[in-house]
Amino acid sequence: MTRNDIVEKVNALLAEEFEVDAADFAPDANIKETLSLDSLSLVDLVAIIQQTYKIKIPVAELKTIQTFDNLYDYIESHLQQA
Repeated sequence: MTRNDIVEKVNALLAEEFEVDAADFAPDANIKETLSLDSLSLVDLVAIIQQTYKIKIPVAELKTIQTFDNLYDYIESHLQQA
């Protein structure tokens, strides 16, 4: 799976789940602000990513994922380890 595949799939999933236009997803945009996430919605986001990509995102590492680029990087690096 290429990075472009990851970006497209993640954006489509998040746009549908959080009812936000994927065009608003700039790579350096803050995920929580762009998606208007509260703590419960953040749990939903993590569950979607974990279920879709079969990767685990520990709470400690979640704090390092601030932007969409951070999320794409995390997924890409953990898919390569699998």
